[in-house]
Amino acid sequence: MKIPSSGKLLRIFIGEDDKYKDKPLHEAIIYMAKESKLAGATAIKGFMGFGCKSHMHTAKLLRLSEDLPIIIEIVDSEEKIKDFISKLDDIVKEGLITLENINVIMYRAN
Repeated sequence: MKIPSSGKLLRIFIGEDDKYKDKPLHEAIIYMAKESKLAGATAIKGFMGFGCKSHMHTAKLLRLSEDLPIIIEIVDSEEKIKDFISKLDDIVKEGLITLENINVIMYRAN
């Protein structure tokens, strides 16, 4: 797969406890990105954060995690990312979605 040297980075900020059809939301988004044949997607689990409600989410040594933040990053061409964004409206009920311009330096497999 080839992507242009100037692309888009889509970031989706959600909570670890967020669900879609009884599955973790981050898994649903990653699988949806794969089905959409996007260049790549990664889910990153945070250890501390807060959102628009200012509720602190943190992992402490003596406590179980409390709905820790998850960031999903997806890279591809502007056209494919914009098509994908339209699919997110139905499944992301809370969170933050950002889009930024990027320069792709390398995208290859051995």
